[in-house]
Amino acid sequence: NSKLRHVEKDVLIPQIMRERAKELCSDKVQAFTKCCQETGLLMVVKCRQENTALKDCLVGYYSDPLFYEECKTEYLKQREEYRATGIKKKRQKVASNV
Repeated sequence: NSKLRHVEKDVLIPQIMRERAKELCSDKVQAFTKCCQETGLLMVVKCRQENTALKDCLVGYYSDPLFYEECKTEYLKQREEYRATGIKKKRQKVASNV
């Protein structure tokens, strides 16, 4: 059964999208984080470029219908496994090359 409840469409799938988008935009996340650590209180002004690049990357994924479908498929697979086994599977973090 692949019918989705309101909470699945509006909360659980977007949560997967956010996690995956952060992984896919990890270079921009790192650049923004580094800038903030180096500039302290002036980060709002000094890190504007890094912040814009990060937002553009994330929003690009959030607004991509194919990306939504990929994340929905991933969610449905997780849901099916949980229903079959009763064991909730944690998402594996992708190790970034730091």
